[in-house]
Amino acid sequence: MLLGMAGGVGVLATDGLGFAAQPAAARTDRHHFDFDTGNAPLEVFGPVSGGPVRDAIAPSDATLIIRFSNLVAYSWFDAIAPYHPTAIGVHSNLGRRPASERATNKQKNVALMYATYRMYGALLPQQSAVWRKAMTSVGLDPDDAQENTETPVGIGNLAAKGVLKSRMHDGMNQLGDHGGREYNRKPFADYTGYQPVNTAYKLRDPSRWQPAVVTKGDGIFQVQQFVTPQLQKVRPYSYADPSKFRVAKPTASDHHNRKAYKRQVDDVLAMSASLTDEQKMKCEMFDDKFTSLGAAVGSASENADLDLDGWVHLHTVADTATFDASIAVWYNKNVYDAVRPVTAIRHVYGNQKVTAWGGPGKGTVKIPAGQWQSYLGTPDHPEYPSGSTALCSAEAQSVRRFLGTDKVSIRISRAKGSSLVEPGVTPHEETVLSWDSWTDWKRECGLSRFWGGVHFMPAVEVSWDMGREIGDRAYEFVRAHIDGEV
Repeated sequence: MLLGMAGGVGVLATDGLGFAAQPAAARTDRHHFDFDTGNAPLEVFGPVSGGPVRDAIAPSDATLIIRFSNLVAYSWFDAIAPYHPTAIGVHSNLGRRPASERATNKQKNVALMYATYRMYGALLPQQSAVWRKAMTSVGLDPDDAQENTETPVGIGNLAAKGVLKSRMHDGMNQLGDHGGREYNRKPFADYTGYQPVNTAYKLRDPSRWQPAVVTKGDGIFQVQQFVTPQLQKVRPYSYADPSKFRVAKPTASDHHNRKAYKRQVDDVLAMSASLTDEQKMKCEMFDDKFTSLGAAVGSASENADLDLDGWVHLHTVADTATFDASIAVWYNKNVYDAVRPVTAIRHVYGNQKVTAWGGPGKGTVKIPAGQWQSYLGTPDHPEYPSGSTALCSAEAQSVRRFLGTDKVSIRISRAKGSSLVEPGVTPHEETVLSWDSWTDWKRECGLSRFWGGVHFMPAVEVSWDMGREIGDRAYEFVRAHIDGEV
């Protein structure tokens, strides 16, 4: 019920914590979430956000998924920092609330609800009805826009505002207004002037990336564009300059180095010809960043039985690691602009027949090299180094450091015939993908890019090392903010 106007915004009368004023009996009937002991992002927003978030950003590149997750995680971190004994926010310092307010999760959960609501509303405004319903379902007023450091509502709103203010012009061109563009903005548009050496139709330099012509089978064919090459210019958290992580030149990808170039090609073809059901399903799982990166952290937090603070801090550590790793990877992709296996295979073998995977349901066959395709779809950016490998390695190291153990129990079931690449065919029987250590999980994440035919092994190997170092830095950055040593 609209009871009044505040600052031009209609708000419900609330009890000071953001709860709409209503009889206690009605509140009990309506609310099923326990603010004193629960986890609001997980238990309230979690069940309703997965579908809309996946639908909106899953079709985009992994780097945009990583960015979305990072922005939300930092709104959480900054929102609960005032209720922690030592923590200091990263994008805003909202002071310290009395110890009496830290006795339960109530104030923290209210702050988290408002921070999440504001972030989701800013990042995915098209789903505003879903976010409003999440708030009202637990008795919170989505129109309470107060901004202060005395109430959890005000703290949550300010936390989200601080992240947005800091990150909307951090180099990613998220608003599409780079250079003062006012009209017909183009979110995430490149402003670096990147142009590929090769076109989709002419291979001028077999050492360099060639955009592919791609289709979803609907009769529409499109030429790939290097997705967000400006990511190399985005401001990291845990280091100052991505050039610090410049990796060694991929000499085997230089077509003048004929033996090494062909050896790389033959290694990918041999792998393509010998793919097992388990490898195929792991390729697909790691290719889905919601499942791979998300499920891994989820499993780790569940295994560790973390409290609300620990849960938020773990996610912030992991999301910082993957965010900073993506920047360093994109810096290197711009530097080397390296050829993908699909181009190299066609360059080496032309229309000669090669032994390889022949496509969905075809198995291993003799196939003209010009018709070869990788098991996984080739991403729309240069090959070297491997982004997915670096993300997994950075996440694994940061979480390992935070939890103090390499042990993790990750179990992901896949039904018979559930493959997205070979539906109804792969796997031939129900399969459980499992990992018991971060070391194994990180290793197979990287190998899956080689198995799937989208990377040569040198790109995977250098990314393991780079990701591990960035994971260390990310952990130390967040740890300093948790301990208030900034």
